[in-house]
Amino acid sequence: MIQYTGSVYRPPSEANSLILQATLGCSYNKCTFCAMYREKDFRVRPLAELKQEIAWAAENLGPVRKVFLADGDALVAKASFLADLLREIKSALPGLKRVSCYASPQALQIRKVEEMEQLRELGLTQYYLGIESGHDQVLRDLEKGVDAHEMVRVANKAHAAGVKLSTMILLGAGGRALSREHAIESARVASAINPRFLSTLVMTPVDGTPLWDSAERGEVDELSPVELAAELREFISHLDLKGTIFRSNHASNYLTLAGNFPRDKGAMLAALDGVLSDPDKAPFRPKWVRGL
Repeated sequence: MIQYTGSVYRPPSEANSLILQATLGCSYNKCTFCAMYREKDFRVRPLAELKQEIAWAAENLGPVRKVFLADGDALVAKASFLADLLREIKSALPGLKRVSCYASPQALQIRKVEEMEQLRELGLTQYYLGIESGHDQVLRDLEKGVDAHEMVRVANKAHAAGVKLSTMILLGAGGRALSREHAIESARVASAINPRFLSTLVMTPVDGTPLWDSAERGEVDELSPVELAAELREFISHLDLKGTIFRSNHASNYLTLAGNFPRDKGAMLAALDGVLSDPDKAPFRPKWVRGL
């Protein structure tokens, strides 16, 4: 059987994927807002253990179309380890269409383009990258470990390797003081990366994180649904994307919005204008329904 250690997280689009914990925890683990891996020390799992789990999946799960390599930082493992793991997955699961993983900026910094090309050819074709913000002060406050220029540089390494990127922006991460600047600069960075997929989440203090401690001290502005809608409108209005699929369907969002760029940009802005002109009739998700 597959033995999971601790809590397991995956992107919404990986709901039907086989999840393999290639690594445990996150090698960086400093982002102020993230509580996902704070109870785990980072380590790479033995390949022998993973081979046993892959063999069990092949025998018991039927056709497996997608595999997600958990935990938060699998891409930081040695390229040779990842290559061996992908060969095993590919051999055991003949119906496989895609392997994906989270990619921290720190992992992308150390991964060579040639290594990512090799891993893509073995099936690792999509990374999930948390941009969070394109504003350098916000990135410092979030302790992402890179500035906006470096975020674009490392993301484009993945592009050069032919890997699809699914990227995330944290609405509300700049508070009220930096809301507009955060939106505009995030749009600038997202446009420079031009990912295949782009989504928004809402920054939410979670117990056990530095952000939670700051919120408890009254140091965090949690934007209202209307303020977040205005920030989202500012963000979308400044996006210049080609062939990007946009979603705000993560459970943390108050509003669900979807479209393709550039085709649906006008329609999404019109929908947000409708929300902002009459907030009382807006289809905001109740706070109790939201989550991370």
